[in-house]
Amino acid sequence: MTDQAVHPAGGNTVESVLRDELAQGDTVADTFLPVLRHLVSADDSSLFSEEVLARLRAMVSDLSSALLEALVDGGETDSVASAALLGELDVLSRALLDEPALLRHLHALALEWQLTERLQARLALDPVVSPLVQQLIASADADTQRDAMAFLAAQARWCQTQRRMQVALGELPGPLVDGVIALLRRLVGEGTALQARVDRIEGNLDAGRRERESRLELGARLLQRMGSGSGEALSLTHAGTALFLTALALGSALDRDMVIFSTHETQIARLALALRAAGARPSMVEEQFLVLHPQITLPPGFERLDSTLAAQMLVAGTV
Repeated sequence: MTDQAVHPAGGNTVESVLRDELAQGDTVADTFLPVLRHLVSADDSSLFSEEVLARLRAMVSDLSSALLEALVDGGETDSVASAALLGELDVLSRALLDEPALLRHLHALALEWQLTERLQARLALDPVVSPLVQQLIASADADTQRDAMAFLAAQARWCQTQRRMQVALGELPGPLVDGVIALLRRLVGEGTALQARVDRIEGNLDAGRRERESRLELGARLLQRMGSGSGEALSLTHAGTALFLTALALGSALDRDMVIFSTHETQIARLALALRAAGARPSMVEEQFLVLHPQITLPPGFERLDSTLAAQMLVAGTV
């Protein structure tokens, strides 16, 4: 899987080629979080994409600001208090950067938006209304139509927040929200008056999640409603970036953040195996590579790799 067609030498099989590629991808996956944390918090970011790092810093700052505002109850502050709050904002931001699961998710969101913009610019793929979303909105099934409209609205909101380099706390996966609340409790200290405000923040988030599903939840439910027809969501240009990534996560049993990471050029074996494990035909896998990595050629014999073996290799090689 290189710039040119790969011809395995000697007795090498497509499985050995993919396993080697997957092992190399695992090495990258094992090391990128510590490096990423350092680069986001440091001034020198020349080794990583400036746009991704700027987006990560901005999202962490936005989360910190929202949490701090909720803690001080939106009250007015004098100049001395404002200066103190700036210091607290820095403490909170650095604490959030020390949460690996949160940093990993925010990095995935930044990569998803980068991919979304790239496909819009190169293929005119609408970031909100993909052909599949249009198809589902026009569905004769009222529940499917309702879920499609709700997903469209959620995707539009997400695109707006990404353009502003922000992230809504309520849109984070439940375990991450719980982790942020736990972090906040540790920072404010036991038995302090601020604990009651943390309780209130937690209660408001729980109420919000019960009232409105997140973008990721809506996308997953929409695909589940499609049943056997959800396979068409494995076409990136048909489903759009968001639904494609969710469909690939559901079909391959990979974490969605890992699926996003697999679209990077260092993770091409993982992407190929995930697509095959999700049930994509070899020709469909090739089509997705033409969209994502047109310079990459799948190894000879890939068409003989069945979905069961692909899933087994994926599980064995997942970090």
